[in-house]
Amino acid sequence: MCRFLAYRGDPIYLEDLVCRPQHSLVRQSLRAEQSVLVTNGDGFGLGWYGDRETPGLYRQVTPAWSDENLKALAAHVRSHLFFAHVRAATGGGVSLANCHPFAAASFLFMHNGQIGGFGEVHRELEAQLTDPLWHQRRGGTDSELIFLLIVQHLINGFGPLEATSAVLEDVWGRMRAAGVEAPLRFSAALADGDEVFAFRWASDAQPPTLYHRVEAYGQIVASEPLEGDAEGWDILAPNTALCLHADGRSTAHRLRIGS
Repeated sequence: MCRFLAYRGDPIYLEDLVCRPQHSLVRQSLRAEQSVLVTNGDGFGLGWYGDRETPGLYRQVTPAWSDENLKALAAHVRSHLFFAHVRAATGGGVSLANCHPFAAASFLFMHNGQIGGFGEVHRELEAQLTDPLWHQRRGGTDSELIFLLIVQHLINGFGPLEATSAVLEDVWGRMRAAGVEAPLRFSAALADGDEVFAFRWASDAQPPTLYHRVEAYGQIVASEPLEGDAEGWDILAPNTALCLHADGRSTAHRLRIGS
């Protein structure tokens, strides 16, 4: 299982969250504490928003702990909204195209989880993509496919919460129709350049961990607390979406999928 963090608030250097904390994401890439897989060394990525509408991306297949360019970049890039992700591959192979975050237009996305029995449903899921989005698919992961399906709904006028819920409902329905018994697990973050939407849901009531913390300068969502303990960090309840708003507020929303 992967580890990630998302930030929304005043502009800060990426290193302040990605590299410097005691249990930073770089540290988690070597030794995660709340993951089935301790090491997350199958690539990493950063995504951030600056002066342009579309986000910047830096992704590599090397482990985050060994990449000097990551440290240099994080020490010089400031952003009001950024994502960081370290990967433990569970499908799709180790390649640059399979590293998170994924970007399309003004949207960023990253995911920790799985589509159980992905091989049984991926063909019909891909067939739902319009040609422009199908041609944007570069890798072979279930995460990228979920993202593109969400983007398709966003283009069609859905809001981020509605788009994500609709895709999860459809994917889970197709899994059940195919007789897949493995779960659909979805701990993820989606951004549009202004707001961050974090999700924690699973069909088996065992979603990957996701925490929220409020600081004077902004808000953080992360797979694990960055200080090594949970003090000051609130775990998101299962079946919950959390929106980090541009004005500093956060709002929680119940995900009613399959109900």
